[in-house]
Amino acid sequence: MEHFDPRNANHITRKYFDTLMLEMRHIDAVIPNTQLDLFGHQFDTPVMMAALSHLNKCHPDGLIEMARGAAKANAVMWAGMGEDAEIAGITATGAKTIKIVKPSFDNNEVIRELKHAEAVGCIAVGMDIDHQFNRRGVYDNVLGFPMRAKSLDDIKSFVASTRLPFILKGVLSVTDAHKCIDAGVSSIVVSHHHGIMDYAVPPLMVLPEIANAVGGKMKIFIDCGFESGMDVFKALALGADAVSVGRAMMAPLTENGAEGVYQAIIKTTEALAGAMAMTASKNIKSIDPSIIRTF
Repeated sequence: MEHFDPRNANHITRKYFDTLMLEMRHIDAVIPNTQLDLFGHQFDTPVMMAALSHLNKCHPDGLIEMARGAAKANAVMWAGMGEDAEIAGITATGAKTIKIVKPSFDNNEVIRELKHAEAVGCIAVGMDIDHQFNRRGVYDNVLGFPMRAKSLDDIKSFVASTRLPFILKGVLSVTDAHKCIDAGVSSIVVSHHHGIMDYAVPPLMVLPEIANAVGGKMKIFIDCGFESGMDVFKALALGADAVSVGRAMMAPLTENGAEGVYQAIIKTTEALAGAMAMTASKNIKSIDPSIIRTF
């Protein structure tokens, strides 16, 4: 087991996951329905792919192969940084895809990428807002591409530039959630970008506060450290509409390509259904937050 580092946000996040216990509720329980309705589409599971990038070391076809697995499982596919041809290849698999762009220095490039994602058939687009700065407090540079902080007015312009739902990824406070509402953002991803800052609060810890503040005005997604259907259940109970699973899908992709991704989605969804059945949760919207107890 990896040594626990109290500064490491990923270690803190995993530890917090494991402090959350569940009540069991059996009377009036039914076979659960894991269906997700999102942006006018129906999916068999709230288990989504995360907005990953550069997976060619896992598989020669990288994200395109992951998309094949997501399409087979009828799950939402997300895509992060990548070439125009890659996102076109991802949508060509038939996977319903959400494209997340970086906060590039040039806002015109941001808008160009959003419009391209729209043109190739993505169902939603968004921005990875937590990649503006590096750990030295200056603007980040990702693989040679310079980043820049975005203002509320910038985000409003991005929302206005596309007819698709616009998502902001990297919201980890009620403060930013309120600003997202002001900007007209349709959805947020509660995330610390796999520990991009030491001591970052676990997404599940702040999720109930954000869900309460949002009050149903936008969809709430979440990522960072999800490994199992039980993890997914906890997030749904605490206010998430769906969950992105990233690194836990990389090994199946490496070992068995699209089929490995498909099987991992099915296994995670089955474990989620098991938790739902044991807590009398008939569908993902009916999971009662009072089921959660803190150890």
